[in-house]
Order: sequence, then structure tokens, then C-alpha cells
Amino acid sequence: MRTVLVLMDTLRREALSCYKPETIVKTPNIDAFAKEATVFDQHWIGSAPCMPARRDILTGRLNFLERSWGPIEPFDITLPKVLRDHDVYTHITTDHCHYMRTGGEGYLQQFNTWDYHRGQEGDPWVSRIDEPDNMPETFYGRVRRQYQLNRTQWPNEEDMPSPKTFASACEWLEDNKGDDDFFLMVEAFDPHEPFDVPDKYMDLYGGNTGLDRDYYEIPQYKRVSEAGVPESAVDYVQRRYAALVTMTDHWFGTLINKLKELDMYEDTMVVMTTDHGYFLGERDYLGKNYMHLYNELAHLPLIIKFPHGERAGEHVQQITQNIDMMPTILDFMGIEIPDSVQGVSLKPLAQDPQAKTKDYAIFGYHGMAVNLSDGHHTYLRAPKPENQPCYEYTAFPTTIRRVLGVECPEKIEMGRYFKRTQYPLFRIPITKPGIIDQSDEPLKEVLETKLFDICADYGQTKNLAGVDSELEARYIELLSQALDAYDAPQEQKERLGIQ
Repeated sequence: MRTVLVLMDTLRREALSCYKPETIVKTPNIDAFAKEATVFDQHWIGSAPCMPARRDILTGRLNFLERSWGPIEPFDITLPKVLRDHDVYTHITTDHCHYMRTGGEGYLQQFNTWDYHRGQEGDPWVSRIDEPDNMPETFYGRVRRQYQLNRTQWPNEEDMPSPKTFASACEWLEDNKGDDDFFLMVEAFDPHEPFDVPDKYMDLYGGNTGLDRDYYEIPQYKRVSEAGVPESAVDYVQRRYAALVTMTDHWFGTLINKLKELDMYEDTMVVMTTDHGYFLGERDYLGKNYMHLYNELAHLPLIIKFPHGERAGEHVQQITQNIDMMPTILDFMGIEIPDSVQGVSLKPLAQDPQAKTKDYAIFGYHGMAVNLSDGHHTYLRAPKPENQPCYEYTAFPTTIRRVLGVECPEKIEMGRYFKRTQYPLFRIPITKPGIIDQSDEPLKEVLETKLFDICADYGQTKNLAGVDSELEARYIELLSQALDAYDAPQEQKERLGIQ
């Protein structure tokens, strides 16, 4: 049994024609793949953003209820480690720079081998003390000096990190074409920001016209109305994103073609998904992390070609999340699913369209709103304004680019807090979510609880919270049950005011 898991960072659901037929984004290879595979219509985020989502995938558990962005924990039972223990070879090729930063420890090391392609975002790669000579003079949003240095190293599309990631995967398949029982993870940072893309793809979307500045590739994580960005620039960055999706689609196509060329496609399970969405001006938002997990961020694409093409071209309505990837892959491999896994196997769906998965998806950022969807409604439960009590539980107190708890060492406790492990953990009190703790008002966008009927109001424009008390009471009770079912620390209910 062979499995190829393709993770494209920040791939918006509505960019794909299998979800939104009227999309302007050109993705011929994903379109063709979707016709040969099964499209999951109710796939939801779990933990956000980047590294929490990856811990979800690799452990089959929700990260966000216990801690923020951080490393693989010493007690984690991971998908690649379980596969290795059962003589299944595991390999990852990626250009995701967060694996190499503080807060990304331990992920790549779960695999037998790994391949990393440098240069994305602010990857500290090209070393030059002097200022780069390609810095733009005028620009919207943000510009990273380090990224400008890095991008001098790819004069051609083939030299860019995500194309190199897909090319590396093709080479790995070529080198191992006679083998079975492997798990290959292909992780492209694109179409994540910075939305850097060759002009030939921009030409498909009106070219580089319509911008009165030299540069706009990295939006500020702000409301459009607060960022000083005109409508023309929003249109421009939307087109850049579309162009980058098209480029990523092209390289995804090279991977699928390589599988077919090597006569490996038919009996290989190919999974394509993402970690989260992104705002490109919708609801007056740019970016992610600081707002509610609306559908633009939380409702994700998932397309699976089952090992022998079962249910090709069909759409699945059962609720799924990325925590389901681990049990699904293990189940197809004939390997027992560890008791620690919270996700469910999707293997029964390959044969039975009526097979049950789960009744709801629970999702969120650590220390912010806790959210739930049953496919009919989404409930976005705000924390109390003081957001207390709230703790990070970890054996490795690193998070994105820094260390947790340095401002309050006297308040850090240590103990055995989880039923699933005797490993001692730090319990670190926080007042601000780790992902945006630099803001003076990190919770200002999520302090209102919201409830939406997404069947009648997919755009989530009519808030039913505080209006339909009976309906909200049902979802409060369901959320309370979900927190218990997913082993959430007890204080989560208290800070949400649902005890």
C-alpha cells in the first residue's frame, strides 16, 4: 500500500472549480484529479494556523485545545513513527520554512528521511550584510529583507522552492518506483504568502497592471480599512493569489503525471488538502489569525483518490477534518489505530456512501474562540473578555520564534495533566493568544459570539446568537459535549462561560 499526501498551504476552497464552478482561478490539473477522485464537501479545519494544523495531521489529535503553535511533544504518537514501526518507509519533501524555526522542532525527524527546499518567506538562507539591491522603493503591505535576498537565487520558475519540492517528489518516486509500502508527504508552502509568481501566470489574470506601487506580495494582517490599501491593490493581490494557485496546480500536475508514468497511480492513495484558508479583502479582512474562523478560513478542500479509484467523481457530505488523515492512512495500511487518536478513519466511505464519520467538527486557535460546525450551522463561541483561566500545556515551551512563559516564570507549574501520558508538562498561564500576543487588543475581533445557518446563509451574514436562544442553547450544549469528547482541559469551558 502506497500513500501520497499533498499539502498545499493556504489553498482556499473557493479557488477550486470542484467546489465553486464559477471560480476564475485556473486549476486544470486539480480539476482533472477531482474527476478521478472523491471530493469531500464538509471538510473543516482543526487547529490553526500552520504548525498546529500539522500536529493535527501527524498525531490525529486536536492541538488547539491544549497549546498554541509548537513542536512535536515527546509523548506524541505520530503517523510517520507508527508507519516506521510497521516497516512502512516514510519520506517528506517540503519548502515549509516553519519547520526550521523555533517552535517547529521535531516534525521532520518523525520521518525516515526528509528533504527541505530553502528560501520561502523569511527563511534565513542567503547571507548578505549589505542591503539587497532589489528592495522595492514603494510598496503596499510588508516587505521582508531576507526574502528579497532569497529570491535572487531563483532566476527561473524551476528554481523556486515549491516547484523544487514537487520536482523532488517526482525524483523520489522515480528512485523508488519498484517499491511498495511507503508514505510520501509532499508539502508545498505555496500558495501561501508572499504571493511571488512568474509573470506568465500573472498574464492569465490581467498581468501586473492596476498597482500604483512597485510591490505588493505580503498583505498586513489588518482590516483593509485600517491598512491603507485601495480597492485596486486588493484586486491586484487577489489576482496574484490566483496566479500562484495556478502555478502550484501546474506542479501538482507534474506529480500526478509522474505517478501515472511509473504505473503507480492506480493502486496508490493520493490525498490533497490544506491547513487553512486566507482573507483577501472579504469582510474587510486581510490575512488570518486575528479574526473569527469564518468559512473563508475554516471550510477547507479535501480530495482523495482512494487506492483503486473507488467513488471517483463523487462528492461526500460527511463531516471530516485533517485529524482523520492519520487513522485513514493506518486503516488502509492494515495497521491498528492508536487509542490516542481522536480522528476517524475514512476508509469505510470508500465503499459505503452512507458510512458514518462524526456529527460535528470542533476547531479553533488556542486561547481564542472555540468553534463548532455540524454542516448545518457554525457556532463561534467567544471567550470571556478576561480570557481566563487559560494555560499552555507542553514539555517543550517554544512557540513561533520565541519561548513561552519568560514573562511569568514564577507562575509556571509542572505536573501530569493528561490522561494519555505520564510525561510531566509545564502548565504556563497566558492572557493573550500565543499567535498574536504582540497586539494590545488581540481578542477584539473575536469577543462576539456568532451563530450562523450556513445552509441558508453560507456567507455568514446573519448572526443568530442572542436572537434564537433555543437554537443557541442546543449548540452550547453540543460544544460542551465536544470539549469533553476531545479531552479539553476543564478551564476551557470556564473561560468560554459555558460551565
